[in-house]
Amino acid sequence: QHFSRHHQHSSILQHQISMAPLNVGIVGATGAVGKEIIGCLEKCCSFPIDSLRLFGSKRSAGRKIDTSKFGNIAIELFSENSARECDVVFLAVDGDFSLAHAENICKGDDGAIVIDNSSAFRYKE
Repeated sequence: QHFSRHHQHSSILQHQISMAPLNVGIVGATGAVGKEIIGCLEKCCSFPIDSLRLFGSKRSAGRKIDTSKFGNIAIELFSENSARECDVVFLAVDGDFSLAHAENICKGDDGAIVIDNSSAFRYKE
């Protein structure tokens, strides 16, 4: 079941990428991995992005990150509902956070595609 759901999301992602720019979110955008993801998205020409949303903790919320491709972006306080408004969400957080939130972000037909950088789901069936 996990593979088929992953495969289904992969097919949706391929379709969306070929059709229209995506709304992308990065959770943990102020950390080292989040900054690296921002850098990769800025360099990538073949990944069409309509908007980039950055999510962080209470401590980071309201700060702005200046990007060369996407402009000056204010960090939003993370919430699952806000993340679900994105088409694709990169999780640049620890495994415990991913375990607590990843499945809720992608749940249902209206959920976002989640790309988790942690090891939380590495061995999950």
